[in-house]
Amino acid sequence: MSLHEKIIPVATDDAFMAAALALGRRNMGRTAPNPAVGALVVRDGVIVARGYTAVGGRPHAEAIALAAAGEAARGATLYVTLEPCSHHGATPPCVDAIIAAGVARVVTAMEDPDPRVAGRGHAMLREAGVAVDVGCEAAAARCDHLGHILRVTKHRPMVTLKLAQTSDGYAAGGQHDPRLHITGPIADAFTHVQRALHDAIMIGSGTAREDDPLMTVRLPGVEGAAKLRVVIDRKLTLSRGSRLVATARETPLLVIAGEDVPQAEARAFTEATGAEVACVNARDGSVDLLAALRLLAARGITRVFSEGGPRVAESLLSMGLADEVIIHTGLKPLGRPGRPALTPVARAALENTTRYRIIESCTLGVDRMTRYARTD
Repeated sequence: MSLHEKIIPVATDDAFMAAALALGRRNMGRTAPNPAVGALVVRDGVIVARGYTAVGGRPHAEAIALAAAGEAARGATLYVTLEPCSHHGATPPCVDAIIAAGVARVVTAMEDPDPRVAGRGHAMLREAGVAVDVGCEAAAARCDHLGHILRVTKHRPMVTLKLAQTSDGYAAGGQHDPRLHITGPIADAFTHVQRALHDAIMIGSGTAREDDPLMTVRLPGVEGAAKLRVVIDRKLTLSRGSRLVATARETPLLVIAGEDVPQAEARAFTEATGAEVACVNARDGSVDLLAALRLLAARGITRVFSEGGPRVAESLLSMGLADEVIIHTGLKPLGRPGRPALTPVARAALENTTRYRIIESCTLGVDRMTRYARTD
């Protein structure tokens, strides 16, 4: 080989699948109830077409990629981050489109646990003479598709719990203390990114009362992302003068109350404010969070970003319902008694290495971000 010759590396299945996963994340938080899937059509080591699940869940990633590839798909390899669907829904099965396009090989990251698919898509492809390989980048795909997985297997969405604390562990000052703003602009922007990547944003009634938040995505380019805002409010005490209620007719708001709230009262609240009210079982004097999450899953929600305070955090952690936990720790201490960001019960659950593990730790400006994931 001469000095002027270059060695051109050949991309591997792992590299193409990593690219497909990155592509699928482009619409994460905007495809519910469908998963955010990415797909690449590769021919002779070159990507000839790409696709990712459209906003609202359709068209599917495979259909978009195959349409873009046209005749170039014949004899090519299709990389897709989840098993192609094999059932008729609002659109024809992707498996039929793959076979019709003449794709020679399909590489998928994982089998779809949806009982309408669950291996049937792979089987149909093999029966049609298409080579199928499953499991490439499976761990990353499971992370990306966890909301879909939990919705079809556990009948609940995945939950990301986010908390901010001072360097000495407080979320707020004591009673009558001024409201704290703990994190800096970079960590705040990260929070808006996370909101954009989820289908719904959830808080408790205490946070709604004390912070009066808007719970909207305020980032350049995604300001119009109208996420479902959810308030857990057992007694339906949310102030009609709050910013959440004031904007309920423009940005959807769902208040989940206890079953003991009279239906007439719930209807009157909706008629007056435009906010929807749903009632679920109560548990130990509070809304049953599992019942609330199952209600959201039944509505097609797959990913929930919880910014509730210490009480909601304790319930999610102690019940094993927080799938990811993001803790932002500010630079400055409170320096006086206040309200802990994590109750002793919540902290014990998070620090139990058989239940949670640290998967990321970094600085965001002057703040420290630590991210945890459930071990199971």
